[in-house]
Amino acid sequence: MFITFEGPEGCGKSTHSKRLKSYLEGKNLRVLLTFEPGGTQVGKEIRTLLLKPESVLDETTEVYLFAADRSEHVSKIILPALGEGKIVISDRFIDSTLAYQIGGRRLPEDLVRYLNMVSSKGLVPDLTFLLDVTPETGLKRATQHGSADRFEREALDFHRRVRDSYQRIAKDNPDRVRIINTEDRPIEDIQNQLRQVIDEKL
Repeated sequence: MFITFEGPEGCGKSTHSKRLKSYLEGKNLRVLLTFEPGGTQVGKEIRTLLLKPESVLDETTEVYLFAADRSEHVSKIILPALGEGKIVISDRFIDSTLAYQIGGRRLPEDLVRYLNMVSSKGLVPDLTFLLDVTPETGLKRATQHGSADRFEREALDFHRRVRDSYQRIAKDNPDRVRIINTEDRPIEDIQNQLRQVIDEKL
């Protein structure tokens, strides 16, 4: 099974993906937790370029870097793990590119979808958790432990477009995407909802 976590900045993806991994391992399942961008050796260098505030990237250059990162990630990490029968959990995947590059950056949809298809080798998650939070709350969470990265420094309107784009993705893919509200809810409450969904799938 291939599970992805998606959502705006500060939605809690890292926290909940790690907790879900521990929960599944407690059921004696083999689980690999990975992330984008940066899940491979090449990806780490791409991640630095994409996230450091001093990077000045053209929007098209940016989407090609995300595609390069994903191509490495899928071929070297995700597909081998799935081939070994593991459950793979990824913090971000194709939906992030749709939300941030089409919604946020307003790049042509046909270009972004084509790059997604090629870089993912056609791989689509079995289940996607969309952790939803308002940009105001999410950005406050994301930046409370350190300086903001290149995306966190974008204007509020950018983050509103990203969130709206995620909502459209969920509406268009109701069988795959489950929206989980993370606004002002206890972590355990959110995690219990995630576990209920995953137990039904398993």
